[in-house]
Amino acid sequence: MAALMNPLPAASIRCRDIGVRFFSERGSVTALQGLNLDVAVGEFLALLGPSGCGKSTLLRVVSDLLPPSHGRIEVFDGAPSVARLKRDIGFVFQDAALLPWRTALQNVELPLQVGGGAARRGRRSPRELLALVGLAGSENAFPHELSGGMRQRVAIARALASDPRVLLMDEPFGALDEITRDRLNEELRRVWRETGLTILFVTHSIHEAAYLGQHVLMLAANPGRVREIVPVELPEDRTLAVRETPEFVQITARLRRLLETC
Repeated sequence: MAALMNPLPAASIRCRDIGVRFFSERGSVTALQGLNLDVAVGEFLALLGPSGCGKSTLLRVVSDLLPPSHGRIEVFDGAPSVARLKRDIGFVFQDAALLPWRTALQNVELPLQVGGGAARRGRRSPRELLALVGLAGSENAFPHELSGGMRQRVAIARALASDPRVLLMDEPFGALDEITRDRLNEELRRVWRETGLTILFVTHSIHEAAYLGQHVLMLAANPGRVREIVPVELPEDRTLAVRETPEFVQITARLRRLLETC
């Protein structure tokens, strides 16, 4: 866990018996049921599971985009709505969703210009955040001038602009080629170590989950529920070379076996 300057609760996110049910004219679907989870401050938690197991739904509950149908959730000992209003939560989606008429720097500045964002300026300026994600020198580039990986870097920098304490990432690298994805995996772990953020990262990739996470939350489907929380016992300063080690192979084999039974 990354060390933080100020004392914080031992858990950044607490879920107790969380259930989510969607209703339509055709009936109801239970997306999550009986989910219990504690995420430590500064923890990197990867979420893995079959399609329809509720990974994205869980992120939406944490971010206050979706109220649970049942149970209780706390973010830093308060309601998710409080954390959202305080801008303690940042969100990165699979689509970078940058404004095409704004430069990279202007896109990162956007959260500081809307909704009273100027009152929540972070420890790093937008220019410094672009440097943090490896885009120093690209401040004046427009989205169409950037590669897919570069646009996702801008999206990450934008999510960090208001200095959140929790970063939620919903398959942010899923549409990228393998080499770019590997490079961004390394960059993300570096950013995590430098910021001390709590990160929840949704992926469909076993190797990505094992490389990034300190733990992997395996969700089962129909309904979505915790199958197992798998510790990733690898060096914190890991590089991509760790994927060639016997320890990594053992972890991914265990995750694959669990995924096949979800």
